Amino acid sequence: MAIAMSEAIAGLPASQRRAIVRRSRELIAEELSLQELRKALELTQVDVAKASGKRQDEISRIEQRGDMLLSTLRDYVACFGGELELVCTFKGGKAVRIRTGRLVAAAAGRGNRGVAKAAL
Repeated sequence: MAIAMSEAIAGLPASQRRAIVRRSRELIAEELSLQELRKALELTQVDVAKASGKRQDEISRIEQRGDMLLSTLRDYVACFGGELELVCTFKGGKAVRIRTGRLVAAAAGRGNRGVAKAAL
């Protein structure tokens, strides 16, 4: 007979239930849409528009896009006081964090191939 997840969790000690709730919040926070991020920070599109110097309708379009320039995303995140980072994951589990803007400057001086080798 199957047991519901809520029943299984309810049977755990309080410390484990708190740990599960805390970790589930962390996991949910790791993947938010732009709109969800803005709402989690208790901001309106008007707030973001004022901070970015854009109109509210532009913020709405940015939040709905599936594809955008990194600079657009970086500027959107900066309105919240955040910094956009890019993480590239390679075979074997090697992950390299690349800050936007720095890769572009480095690539102009050495070429993309040199940047990739230097990062690994």
